Amino acid sequence: MAKKVLIIDDDFDLVEAMRITLEAAGYDVIDAQDGEKGLEMIRSESPDLIILDVMMSSMDEGFHVAYKIREDADIKDTPIVMLTAVGNQTGFQFDPGKDADFLPVDAFLEKPVNPKKLVDVVHQNIKV
Repeated sequence: MAKKVLIIDDDFDLVEAMRITLEAAGYDVIDAQDGEKGLEMIRSESPDLIILDVMMSSMDEGFHVAYKIREDADIKDTPIVMLTAVGNQTGFQFDPGKDADFLPVDAFLEKPVNPKKLVDVVHQNIKV
């Protein structure tokens, strides 16, 4: 059975590009356009990994979603790959190794991401 990836991002074109890339790599892909819907889908669909944007309805919505995931005992162990343009827009660079308390994610990628890099990071972080 294919591993399921949930993309939480409000950029429809980017979601579709990632869907094509990840489905070609053998993953099932579902998506949500905002954090609330994403949290509902995590609970109902039990994805194996989440790709999470930061800037959606607010500049930091993705951070709040990540915190809610990590605080919920039922879903806290789901790997999160944060994919965003926040570094390009703010100049602030994140490192999950150094910023683990502030940024509770497993990997961090800047948009735009190379499709091969996306697949590699998903593969490295998804639980087998």
